[in-house]
Amino acid sequence: MYGVKIMADELLADCAAASYDLIVLPGGVPGAANLGACATLEGMVRKHVEKGGLYAAICAAPPLALASWCLLDGHKATGHPWFVEKFPPEVTAVDANVVVDGNAVTGTGPATSMEFVLALVEQLYGKEKVEQIAKPMLVRYEGGYSMNELNSVQWHCSGTPKVLLPLGNGIEEMEAIIIVDALRRANADVVVASAEDGVVVTARHGTRIVADVMLDEAADRAPFDLIIVPGGMPGAKTLGGCEQLVALLKKQAEANRPYGAIGAATAHVLEPHGLLKGKKATTCASMAGLLADDSECENRVVVDGNVITSRSPGTAMEYAVAVVEEARRLAEGLLFLG
Repeated sequence: MYGVKIMADELLADCAAASYDLIVLPGGVPGAANLGACATLEGMVRKHVEKGGLYAAICAAPPLALASWCLLDGHKATGHPWFVEKFPPEVTAVDANVVVDGNAVTGTGPATSMEFVLALVEQLYGKEKVEQIAKPMLVRYEGGYSMNELNSVQWHCSGTPKVLLPLGNGIEEMEAIIIVDALRRANADVVVASAEDGVVVTARHGTRIVADVMLDEAADRAPFDLIIVPGGMPGAKTLGGCEQLVALLKKQAEANRPYGAIGAATAHVLEPHGLLKGKKATTCASMAGLLADDSECENRVVVDGNVITSRSPGTAMEYAVAVVEEARRLAEGLLFLG
């Protein structure tokens, strides 16, 4: 929806005859409407439901896809507030982040996607597996976000903020995608650049992300108003060893322009190259010992002057919101949030 390019594993037509334990539909517009209009997908989901399979949808997909196929008739369901009125009378709309009714699971939107996914994990594996996943990711269920801001400074740019987000194989896909998505929703000009041999980067959990450009080309567009480095291993180590990226970050720091990292990237990209000197920062618990100053590592998001850091995939949404909040200050007199 906001230009993040993900490469599919297969064409839908090639896996239409396969059996699955779960079929889940993402939201977004016009994507959800396109899914609802796909006869092949409708046929797959219908057969799956008839066999008693678990099925799910989030955001606009519950009303625009599942409900349009009458697969939520007689069920309680939720969806994005902008689209719940699209539910037919046969569906009982519920004001909740996630609704589980029989084998149907529905969710409201991007900010509740973690809660939605963990509900699916619980249905497939049980609550114990949810705890195993959620705890190390630092997932929390209450609304809002927390940010510890130290040594507040005014970030500056003229016009729309220009942001660089580099990628390497093995980066944490949630951290990268959520940050890009949030900034592009705020109308920032985000350049996703590959530090690998090609534009297709394979993330830590197998998601293939297609970068906008190679890092060489992105470097020609410098300077950037903001550089954000996603974490994940071994991606963070790869990015930490990328001389071109390190050079860009050092120039960013020398010019007192904003930069940041999340998770392992704080420890493996910023810290080893002196980019946290005199700064407070946070990172994932397992790597806190790699920071010269780990006094802020219990905080989910830390802003110290022109440096903004966070901890893990479970804090990625809060980090993205905090980055957008700081980036809002970048545009001098320009209200770029749509």
